[in-house]
Amino acid sequence: MSKKEKFALYLTPEKKATLERRYTEDGSRSLTAFIENAIDFYLDYLSANNAGLFLPTSVQSYLDGRLDQFENRMASLLFKQAVELDMGMSTLADCVNLDEEYLRRRRANSIANVKRTNGRLRFEQIARDSYEDGSDDAWQD
Repeated sequence: MSKKEKFALYLTPEKKATLERRYTEDGSRSLTAFIENAIDFYLDYLSANNAGLFLPTSVQSYLDGRLDQFENRMASLLFKQAVELDMGMSTLADCVNLDEEYLRRRRANSIANVKRTNGRLRFEQIARDSYEDGSDDAWQD
């Protein structure tokens, strides 16, 4: 352990009371250890800030703006995709009469497929699996 030097530290009574009440929160065994940790943290912060590791306000503002644009674009694309999906499902529902039980089984099967593939579904694989099962090709006769 290195030799320590004693010097005067002046604090307001409120700040001293807060320090005495909270110094053990980070595992410090003494006020001195806590103050040393706080000084080290602040010096590291100043060093990192001088080295450019923290983003300047203008860069942060620019990034926030670009992320807002990206969020708006993604929301727009998801809305358009939902409209197209609704159109396809509505058209299919108009053409084919499906009973409730079939729809419940199909939903359970779809949920299982999405979970199993982590959402990476491929139409070709679903068609291949359906053909190999042989359960859904009776209507094609």
